[in-house]
Amino acid sequence: MSLSVRPTTVALATLGAVTTGLLAYAAYFDHKRRTDPEFRKNLKRESRRIARVAKEEAEAQGANQKRRIRQTVTEAQEEGFPTNVEEKEAYFMNEVGRGEVLCQNEKTHVEAALCFFRALKVYPQPGDLISIYDKTVPKPVLDIVAEMVAFDGSIPVGGFGGGPGSDAGGSTGAVDD
Repeated sequence: MSLSVRPTTVALATLGAVTTGLLAYAAYFDHKRRTDPEFRKNLKRESRRIARVAKEEAEAQGANQKRRIRQTVTEAQEEGFPTNVEEKEAYFMNEVGRGEVLCQNEKTHVEAALCFFRALKVYPQPGDLISIYDKTVPKPVLDIVAEMVAFDGSIPVGGFGGGPGSDAGGSTGAVDD
């Protein structure tokens, strides 16, 4: 007579052993955390180190993005923009369409912002277009467009977003008494 063990019994026994091991480790870790001051110090130290590394990476990534934005704006300026009205209109529609597609993917936000920036450069009333962007373009992309506009400086808008205090309405900023 041979005894055979069912596969479900083996699976249940293995699952029970793994669960027991994890629970034992959790209890050990909790006990160590509560009673050992050196262990707590090490945990805090490691937590601070991880936070510092994450902060440094975020700052480096921000600097890289700013450098990339400046480079893309410079390249766009070197490429030039159309001067004919029909060419401007086609260029505008093409760039806005590309920007809308690219802003769907988080990895292509800079490219999307560049498309919106190029469209802004050929649009006859940039202040109006910026207010449209403000309502339709995702905030991360809009922030990149704002950086591009600030770096470029040749787009005639006083305040990004056309809000109070901006020159989007064509005012000179002087107050009449």
